[in-house]
Amino acid sequence: MTSTPRNDTTSPLLRLWRYAARYRRRTVLATLCSVLNKFFDLAPPVLIGAAVDIVVRRQDSVLAGFGFKEPREQLIVLSVATFVIWILESVFEYAYAVLWRNLAQTVQHELRIDAYAHLQGLELGFFEEQSTGGLMSVLSDDINQLERFLDGGANDLLQVATTVVLVGAA
Repeated sequence: MTSTPRNDTTSPLLRLWRYAARYRRRTVLATLCSVLNKFFDLAPPVLIGAAVDIVVRRQDSVLAGFGFKEPREQLIVLSVATFVIWILESVFEYAYAVLWRNLAQTVQHELRIDAYAHLQGLELGFFEEQSTGGLMSVLSDDINQLERFLDGGANDLLQVATTVVLVGAA
């Protein structure tokens, strides 16, 4: 494992993403699943609008333009679409949760290995001034916080950004 340079003054977030960049395929797939999950999560209001359109406009509704002339046919199509969207939303939610969690655990492991290796490489004089237990506690908690960010925070940021883009585009 390659550790980041000690005198690296770049943003902590950029340094964290360097660890994640080693798993580019997994990161891209997790991101794609997060975006698709949010897309399907935002679809039900569109379906509700289509249902209202069927009730109000009947044979002149949007779905009638796709060849479904009778309101009963249109409602069946909406029912099937709702079920399919619910399934797809659930599948992508499961997939992004597993992918982000796996990535977070992998990066957490590498960070721990590199951090402990760095601590072991320090001169003994450093430990005379610092409490070893305190150092280990802070180090462990900081790495756990980074893992929590990758497991939940990165996905939350993507979900909010996707919502803003999709709602803004509608």
